[in-house]
Amino acid sequence: MPGKVVKVNRAPVLTLWAAVVAERLGFARDEALTLGRGLAGLDAQSKGRRLGIFEDHPEDHDPLEEPKPPRRRPPGEEFVVDLLGREVPALSTEQGVRATSKGQPVSPDSVERYLQGKFGPDLPEVRAAMEELAGSLPPERLAAWAFRLYEQFRPIIPGGKAGWGAAGDLDLDKIRAGRKEQLG
Repeated sequence: MPGKVVKVNRAPVLTLWAAVVAERLGFARDEALTLGRGLAGLDAQSKGRRLGIFEDHPEDHDPLEEPKPPRRRPPGEEFVVDLLGREVPALSTEQGVRATSKGQPVSPDSVERYLQGKFGPDLPEVRAAMEELAGSLPPERLAAWAFRLYEQFRPIIPGGKAGWGAAGDLDLDKIRAGRKEQLG
């Protein structure tokens, strides 16, 4: 029997997947949510620049900076977190690590509302499928393969400007197939 298919665009799928991966790599849920949103924002900016929708802007962080363990940073320190092959600008706060957008910490509550709005009642089932996939790999292997896994299950959308913001089918069986493939 075929599984569930959710109609959604890629940004919330990438946000949720990156958050699930970050959580599996040891970040607290609130930290992971902001990192997922930060990563998806960077991805959207890159795609928008390629398509001519956005202007180029210099990066806000030093790409040569060596990431340090985020929990050992004093509040107020800025750094980057390597997630799905991207460097996500982050800030150490009293509440924990937060991705930043335009220099300001991202609110985990706003990310949760965003995901709930995009996935609706399907969010728990989608999250569970992604958590199963992320949990099927040791953290170091997941860190190396996370973006390739996303490419295997992300919704298919039209190329170019026609695909900007377009919804596609997120097939939960594709996510589950990635888990089975990883478990061999």
